[in-house]
Amino acid sequence: MRFRHRLTAGLTTLLLPLAAMVGLASPAEAATSATATYTKTQDWGTGFEGKWTVTNTGTTTISSWTVEWDFPSGTSVTSAWDADVTSSGTHWTAKNKSWNGTLAPGAAVSFGFNGAGPGSPANCKLNGGSCDGGTVPGDNAPSAPGTPTASGITNTSATLSWSAATDDNGIKNYDVLRGGTKVATVTTTSYTDTGLTAGTDYSYTVQARDTADQLGPVSGAVAVRTTGGTTDPPTGNKVKLGYFTEWGVYGRNYHVKNLVTSGSAAKITHINYAFGNVKDGKCTVDDTYAAYDKAYTADQSVSGVADTWDQPLRGNFNQLRQLKAKYPNIKVLYSFGGWTYSGGFAQAAANPAAFAASCKAVVEDSRWADVFDGIDIDWEYPNACGLTCDTSGPAAFKNLMSALRTEFGSNYLVTAAITADGSSGGKLDAADYGGASAYADWYNVMTYDYFGAFDADGPTAPHSPLTSYSGIPVAGFNSADAIAKLKAKGVPAAKLLLGIGFYGRGWTGVTQAAPGGSATGAAPGTYEAGIEDYKVLKNSCPATGTIAGTAYAYCGNNWWSYDTPATIAGKMTWAKNQSLGGAFFWEFSGDTTNGELVSAINTGLN
Repeated sequence: MRFRHRLTAGLTTLLLPLAAMVGLASPAEAATSATATYTKTQDWGTGFEGKWTVTNTGTTTISSWTVEWDFPSGTSVTSAWDADVTSSGTHWTAKNKSWNGTLAPGAAVSFGFNGAGPGSPANCKLNGGSCDGGTVPGDNAPSAPGTPTASGITNTSATLSWSAATDDNGIKNYDVLRGGTKVATVTTTSYTDTGLTAGTDYSYTVQARDTADQLGPVSGAVAVRTTGGTTDPPTGNKVKLGYFTEWGVYGRNYHVKNLVTSGSAAKITHINYAFGNVKDGKCTVDDTYAAYDKAYTADQSVSGVADTWDQPLRGNFNQLRQLKAKYPNIKVLYSFGGWTYSGGFAQAAANPAAFAASCKAVVEDSRWADVFDGIDIDWEYPNACGLTCDTSGPAAFKNLMSALRTEFGSNYLVTAAITADGSSGGKLDAADYGGASAYADWYNVMTYDYFGAFDADGPTAPHSPLTSYSGIPVAGFNSADAIAKLKAKGVPAAKLLLGIGFYGRGWTGVTQAAPGGSATGAAPGTYEAGIEDYKVLKNSCPATGTIAGTAYAYCGNNWWSYDTPATIAGKMTWAKNQSLGGAFFWEFSGDTTNGELVSAINTGLN
């Protein structure tokens, strides 16, 4: 998987006594409070990685935040993510991005940076306020609306009504939230939600906004189940696997419950939880807050029950536990590595048995031993180059997979995400994938990211071609050639899953609609230039053609390629004709709110 998050490598580090930030609302806004902690997550001598975590501890939604601090002379920020960071001398200012400024009560957001020098932050401020977790007085926020009631429930829609909120200066409108995510803003006290999935559970709440644009507290939640449908497991014996990203609970605001409200949970068989880190030759939990500490409110929770401060397990792991209780057929694997963390595999390969033992200790931790059914290794790439170049040798991957199977035994799933480079002498020829397959339940063949704006001037080409085509920039960079090569190496077809990207890759400065055009750089993306979710592209740049079994789109001077429900249907037919074990995708949050791409995979493999 070519693109990955830039979150911190761990949280069990130095916690500085900068208690928090306050004043996340301007003086004209309602009283609220928040805390923030600074953590130095890595220190490599000449530099370090720092992280701020802001938590809304009040009862009013925060709409924006600005963190200020001073560094001593000689210490500076060299790069940052998830915030816009500027400086004036030794004074540093971080402002929220457009997508992470809003924090509901109890919610948290983090941003990080790489720094140079030995110093630590001092004189923390937020919007000019002191960093003590206090409150800022002002105009009162609206009250909570009444708990919605539901009527007119059909297979695909439900009508909600609620009693009005009150405010000293008047109500402007209401936000309607489905599963904690806003789906509409209305000026009346009713709303009909459409495009739902039959036989699916949803949870709705409402928030009022006053004439000063202040959001009040969330109402009580109403549970709605659409008529028709079924929660029976998907039919057939094909694997239908999706990646759930640990960091998606932050800026993307995508949680385990979204698998339920989208209808996707009823249409999959497996989830890969991504990613655990590989450090010092061992498996380790990456973001412990997201993994097992983040508290969920009742309306955000799969079970509909709020987390308590003293329960032994919270966060994504507890939500996955609740999901498995609701959908017992789903198996969950803990995936380690990925593009960002694959550098740790070289040390792991030096002592495969010790690595495997460390991985089992994480997967079988007594706090969440019932959550995971296996382990997935995403090494990018054994004995080849990815973010860094590995020289562990052609046998290293096989040795690692053998050690994992020995350690985990036959009762656990052991899988791996592998390269799909079908070129002659390419990455598939660099390691013993055929021999290693004897120890794997299956391979997730990453048949995407073949082409993209990492080649800034093009030529434009589909990033996930199913087959070769006249003019393809690199021979062997397509799904069919990769699958054929793996079969030729002795990997059984039933152990190969076809990969689908729930995103597109795009260029800008393109003058022709057909593939093969030149470009000037990466097209703008919500989170990263050159990459955009399917749920955005289907509306912002609809497909204008297909090539090699996938879609492309030309709009303005931008050129994108991505899979649609129609091209996924064709790929699933191809996968069945090849007797493959099924399909997998990266990753859930790129899909629409009603899970149309997951539905296409499920239908296509049945």
